[in-house]
Amino acid sequence: MPDFAFEDKARDQGYHRISGIDEAGRGPWAGPVIAGAVIIERAKLSDELLTGLDDSKKISGKKRERLYPLIMDQMRTAVGLSTVEEIDELNILQATMLAMKRAFENLGNPKPDFALIDGNRMPELDCDGLAVVKGDGLSLSIAAASIIAKVTRDQIMTELDKTHPGYGWANNAGYGTRQHSEAIHRLGISNHHRKSFAPIRKILRPDLT
Repeated sequence: MPDFAFEDKARDQGYHRISGIDEAGRGPWAGPVIAGAVIIERAKLSDELLTGLDDSKKISGKKRERLYPLIMDQMRTAVGLSTVEEIDELNILQATMLAMKRAFENLGNPKPDFALIDGNRMPELDCDGLAVVKGDGLSLSIAAASIIAKVTRDQIMTELDKTHPGYGWANNAGYGTRQHSEAIHRLGISNHHRKSFAPIRKILRPDLT
């Protein structure tokens, strides 16, 4: 289970406002990539969050929905987004870094002086930081950010499903499920699909396969 080991180490080094940052949506065929950022004030944290936070992929959707408002109420939070157009123009890695940078900036002032990032790369931030591989299962700050990112993105895809019915985005969140693949062949490519991703590109340009 995640704990405060990375946060405590940063505090021992003299940092005071430590942010956890994570993303959701690097792999889907459709929709934006979302980053979440949080700053935890430990004294405000309820027992349910202390014991319940974990990598968003490891907990149920029902539990994420229960923890989400608690995180929003007990922490400083922000999200950042990179659009499908930015994903196609920059590539998914650079778009993810941009979403993380935006989430960091959206935390407002006073800005964090240290950031814990899930993964093995640091976005360009106006502070020191550390990339932590599988950090959403190690750091409570990153775990909270992962839930913010995941729930926010699921909400966006559920709304897009209402205006673009048939692809099943409320259920598959834009991932390459069989349902989604069959819908693409039936309905075609929408303006929310990532045209730079190989499965979509092959449909658009079968001559290149």
